[in-house]
Amino acid sequence: PLTVQIFLYLLLCLFILTVMEPKTIEMAALGRALYPGMLYDCRRDSFIPGVTLWDKQSLSKDLDVHRQPKTDLKFVASDSLRDKTSVLDVSASLKASFLGGLVEVGGSARYLSDKKSSDRQSRVTMQYSQTTRFEQLTMTQLGKISYPQVFEQKTATHVVTAVLYGGQAFMVFDKAVSEKEDKQEVEGNLRVMVKKIPLFSIEGEGALKMNENEKKMADNISCTFYGDYELQENPTTYMEALQLYKKLPSLLRQRENDAVPVRVWLHPLARFDSKAAKLEREIGETLVAKVEVLLEELGDAERRCSDLGQNTTISDFQDVRERLKTFQESFGIYKVLLQKALATVLPAIRGGQAQDSSLADILTTHANSPFRASKLKQWLENVNGEVDVLSSYTRELNEVPVITSSAQFNSILFNPTVDTVICFSFTSLKYEDKYLQTVTEFLRADPFEKQSTVQKSSDQDIQPWFSNPEISKKMKENLCLFKSFFNANKDKKTTRFVISSISDPSNPGISIRLYKQEKVDDRFQPVSKPPAPSVDIQNRNLSNNAQVTEKSIISYHMFAFHTELDLFLPH
Repeated sequence: PLTVQIFLYLLLCLFILTVMEPKTIEMAALGRALYPGMLYDCRRDSFIPGVTLWDKQSLSKDLDVHRQPKTDLKFVASDSLRDKTSVLDVSASLKASFLGGLVEVGGSARYLSDKKSSDRQSRVTMQYSQTTRFEQLTMTQLGKISYPQVFEQKTATHVVTAVLYGGQAFMVFDKAVSEKEDKQEVEGNLRVMVKKIPLFSIEGEGALKMNENEKKMADNISCTFYGDYELQENPTTYMEALQLYKKLPSLLRQRENDAVPVRVWLHPLARFDSKAAKLEREIGETLVAKVEVLLEELGDAERRCSDLGQNTTISDFQDVRERLKTFQESFGIYKVLLQKALATVLPAIRGGQAQDSSLADILTTHANSPFRASKLKQWLENVNGEVDVLSSYTRELNEVPVITSSAQFNSILFNPTVDTVICFSFTSLKYEDKYLQTVTEFLRADPFEKQSTVQKSSDQDIQPWFSNPEISKKMKENLCLFKSFFNANKDKKTTRFVISSISDPSNPGISIRLYKQEKVDDRFQPVSKPPAPSVDIQNRNLSNNAQVTEKSIISYHMFAFHTELDLFLPH
């Protein structure tokens, strides 16, 4: 038993030494100027310029250099951050730093920051990558430190000991999807067109012959270029991207010194001197994945918000536009506060000043906030529903202009050639938005500085005004009345018909307002056009059997042998 206990103790010690021993780290350079001998702080994922362990001559004298040529081509149909970091081979730890805003990427890695601006957008990305040479420090440098005092400064945790050079290019192809097009079909066609680029290039100019559908598709594809290559002009179209692809293999061969760091290897300073700063712990991959999902959800909401902002109906109705603007401003503030919290806690965890639970607390605060995915989705769906209702009604009255400001409305009311204005008015667009009130209150102080006091906001659904069955029924009735009245009187030069938003909580939904002789009837009920009268001719006498409603008297002119009536405004 004693022997077993000793064995288990030694095994435990070996395990602890293995786990605690600082390890060499391999990571993507992401367009950063990382070269052999540079110091690196893994706590903040930043390099330390101007401070080294060796002088310049020692670094360059015995550097081990050998060629490592390789070429690769990949296609990415997804726009998710997970797939982007995967294609760039970004580790979970480096991804966390990027998500927290600690890493400023450059060159081809700027592709990580590129996001679709709309959900009505199809996207396929082509990645072309090359490697050219590998450089590493030798034992000559590693065994003889020129400036040992650097260890005591504790500004860095690692040193770059090896670099793989090369270049990458990302060509992001986008195609807008119209309302009439099927998004999946457009994405499929876009994938086919992008994957044809290498085939066109191999087979030469003759293969560039396209049928009419391909030409039309190519003309509507835009291209955004992110690369490590020095170009006179970046491609912006499909055809320009195709021409560039042909030249990419030769660009680095002609100017091999222009190759940039693609991957780097970091050696822990603690292996040279125990006084050096250490990377005490890594961020758990599960937590990093949760942060990634959180930011993807915020990105989805941002795109939906952007799509709403581009909707022409939003620009026609000021109250809806102002609510969306208020939301966008609050959303932007929250994203800044969230990233600030991440940028603070990540280095603290890695440096041993905080536990993983600090990052978990940030996730909990977000889950309790009004910016969690379910609340964002609910509010945006309500706004989208409201806009759809407004769009459907204005489409039905496409001949009637929408008045977007009080100044524009007054110019019609006070026009001397107009004596009557009939307004199809949306009365429920101006209201106190409970969700926006909650958001404003939530952001009065930094929620991530008072995490323990953040209570989960209510999940209770608030019924939008347009989903009320009674209001919806009345709106449809008013639409029918207004359309009939408009069609009967639209040619009158002294009468104007308009659509506007005039708040009236006592009359929710839609009201028809009559402006005549400086008086306003805010519940005007036009009378439908009366049926054609029956005319009896007896003994050379005309008998008119037209019926008159009790609610309103309609004046009309009847001419001999005509049965159609002109519908006029009531006196």
